Amino acid sequence: MEKPLVIAVAGGSSSGKTTVVNKITKNLPLFDIVVIKHDDYYKDQSEMTIEERRKVNYDHPFALDNDLFYNHITMLLNHQQIEKPTYDFVNLTRALATEMVKSAKIIILEGILVLEDARIRDLADIKIFVEADDDLRFIRRMKRDINERGRTIDQVIDQYLTTVKPMFFAFVKPTKRYADIIIPNDYSHDVAVDIINAKILSILNK
Repeated sequence: MEKPLVIAVAGGSSSGKTTVVNKITKNLPLFDIVVIKHDDYYKDQSEMTIEERRKVNYDHPFALDNDLFYNHITMLLNHQQIEKPTYDFVNLTRALATEMVKSAKIIILEGILVLEDARIRDLADIKIFVEADDDLRFIRRMKRDINERGRTIDQVIDQYLTTVKPMFFAFVKPTKRYADIIIPNDYSHDVAVDIINAKILSILNK
């Protein structure tokens, strides 16, 4: 069996990673594609109170179970099925539900820190970093966290200033140097996505 193609898509919180991933998959309708979100691999915190969970730095690499993430990617590369965890962003811990995921011809990994761990980075055939203006990312994040994750404005601002912003400059932005392609997502990114899809087809045709 041929080895699946692995694409890693990183970038700051609310930079537009999911939009880029959706455009890539939409433009490759004839291929079997699976998307694995790094967010689902946040560590289980069910033993902690909700107050304790709110104090956790979710933008630090230690918040993620990269050992499990790496093992699952390796299994998919070996054409094995995985039982992927899911994450509850309202209660800030792993959900009870899991998801059975089969391997695919194209595996897309998405997350702010998906290029931070060298083990995971080395598995990727194409590495992408999505950029966006800091103010724009903050506005997008605020809308999302209030509308989808039950946060208050004060909670969003406090988390952004305490962990999101400093961790972006400490851990997320430095991974840009590992990217094969950097996409400025402030405006349109159709040309960049077209180039990425052309590269994907080139690799698959080989």
